[in-house]
Amino acid sequence: MAEFQVDVADPEDGATYQFEVDGQTANRFVGREIGEEIDAGSLGLSGYTVELTGGTDNAGRPMRSDVAGPELSSVLLTGGVGFDPTVEGERKRVTVRGREVGTDTRQINAKIVDHGNQPVEELIGGE
Repeated sequence: MAEFQVDVADPEDGATYQFEVDGQTANRFVGREIGEEIDAGSLGLSGYTVELTGGTDNAGRPMRSDVAGPELSSVLLTGGVGFDPTVEGERKRVTVRGREVGTDTRQINAKIVDHGNQPVEELIGGE
């Protein structure tokens, strides 16, 4: 059964909210891809819409939007998510996850793209 930590960023105030999801709620994320917009009602944020921006698997390997599927892939990178070159022209082969959320995903990053009527603090109980 899938179990995730969903980190939701609010670009308006810079705050980040963390949610632990499992069971049926987590299954709503499986098969979704980076860039997709999802109704955040399953996270307790009724009226809000979030966009998936990335994530990591159980070993900390990042998801990349330019790699298809949920599987591991070894790609040659010149920079971006998963590799920060130290000298100009440096390349490195790195193992990353694809852009699709799978059962091996442990953390999902998202940002709020459409705000609801109530503030997030009221919906999550003032945390």
